[in-house]
Amino acid sequence: MPHRAFEEVSAPRRDELLRRGLRFSQLRLLAALAETGRISSAAAQLAMTQPAASRLLAELEKTAEAQLYTRHARGVTLTETGRLLARRAHVILRQLDQGHAEIQEATRGARGLVRVGAVTGPAMEIVLPVIRELRVTYPEIEIAVQVDTSDKLAEQLLKLELDFYIGRLPDEVDARAVTLRPIGPEPVSLIVRPEHPLTRLEQVRIEDCLIYDWVMQPPGGLQRRTVESWLLENGLPLPRRVLGTSSVLLTLALIADTNAVAPLSRAVARFFAARGGPGGSIRLLDVAEGVAVTPFSLIRRAADAPSPAAARVLKLIEAQIEPRAAPADPD
Repeated sequence: MPHRAFEEVSAPRRDELLRRGLRFSQLRLLAALAETGRISSAAAQLAMTQPAASRLLAELEKTAEAQLYTRHARGVTLTETGRLLARRAHVILRQLDQGHAEIQEATRGARGLVRVGAVTGPAMEIVLPVIRELRVTYPEIEIAVQVDTSDKLAEQLLKLELDFYIGRLPDEVDARAVTLRPIGPEPVSLIVRPEHPLTRLEQVRIEDCLIYDWVMQPPGGLQRRTVESWLLENGLPLPRRVLGTSSVLLTLALIADTNAVAPLSRAVARFFAARGGPGGSIRLLDVAEGVAVTPFSLIRRAADAPSPAAARVLKLIEAQIEPRAAPADPD
């Protein structure tokens, strides 16, 4: 027979100690023994008799195929192998405790991933305050926010990529597939840079704005259709030069660097007017006060119950929209 230079060594099987009969009660007992140094004290921690504890330890030594402790007058001392296994036992038991805590948190809605969609205005006015509150009250809940147009958000919702969204229901979506909670219209404001020539006028008219370039959504966008319809209904011409973009970031950058005028969700406009946007702050023009995009809603799938974490976020969202959705008091 040919000479074999190396002996084949079989890889250890997974779960070998469990296959041999390792029990969690033995790990708990060994961890307690490492803390107390006495079998009687370790047995008392686990609410068992000392003979039962001794029997479990003897079975554990047989399973591990190693001596785990030695006796002396004041109790026992773990061997090197016993200390190694006791350290592992501590880690395993601590991880199980952490796992149990995480399960409880998830069940209570204090942990988990929640995927929220929103059109731009509600994202700033409703979702942002909820995120701030969650960071303090439930920091273990992770929020993923998708800001987009309603048609794309509806598509993601039906693909199970969102838990819910704040926007509008596209005409092509079957209303029976979702539940809606109406919130209200989305007012639109016209914005310019702070040093824009229009800001030097004592009173700005919409006609004054139309001589400048405009930045609006691409043709067919809901906000653009709303603004154009409002202009036509009021006997006004459409802007002659329009740059079409759905990017709020690009819109703000163009406003900061040019004399262009842009319609923007009032919630977004006020946010950046107060805090400053790309290139500096913006100014809201006191015109076109009656322009508002059709009402948006809180929309989620009809057939699915929200996860505990999503239900908690929904409750906070609903608290934000309650004042907006409430009907006005009669005079």
